[in-house]
Amino acid sequence: MQHENIWAPWRMAYITQLGNCDADPAATVPSCFLCDAVATSPGSDNARHRLVLRNDGQGTILLNRYPYTNGHLLVAPRDHLGDLLDLSHSARTDLIELTAIAKQLLDVALNPQGVNIGINLGRCAGAGLPGHVHVHVVPRWSGDTNFMQTVGSVRVIPQALEASYTHLLATLDQISHK
Repeated sequence: MQHENIWAPWRMAYITQLGNCDADPAATVPSCFLCDAVATSPGSDNARHRLVLRNDGQGTILLNRYPYTNGHLLVAPRDHLGDLLDLSHSARTDLIELTAIAKQLLDVALNPQGVNIGINLGRCAGAGLPGHVHVHVVPRWSGDTNFMQTVGSVRVIPQALEASYTHLLATLDQISHK
């Protein structure tokens, strides 16, 4: 069986701008965007700026600023820990519950044909921020990978992040009150 490579050269700019994020998990890491998201007040201008959709005792759900596709969400626990095994049992449970909420949010708001849910542990496994474990929840549609990224090394994201944020926040409010 022949395998094909999928190249994602646009990711290198993101990965290199992170610098060394493999800090001591017990230390306060001011440059961790997930810790910054966890520290925001829900509904605040800072939450909107950081694209935080939900932030509570379980953790946080936010839009990925460097998405693979429209609606690409990140789900993270409150604590800056780099591995699932570093999380307490309740924190792992909370992470899965928030992931289920993120998936439901995408189902209702965007009606994807499929959803990729994944965790990259360690830089060589694709973790752009290996010091703070997080889950990627990525809506998928038939044809969302096409010639533009193959030939032009460009992804076409059909909606601005701010518009996605506003739509997803309104939908999250609707499903939270059911």
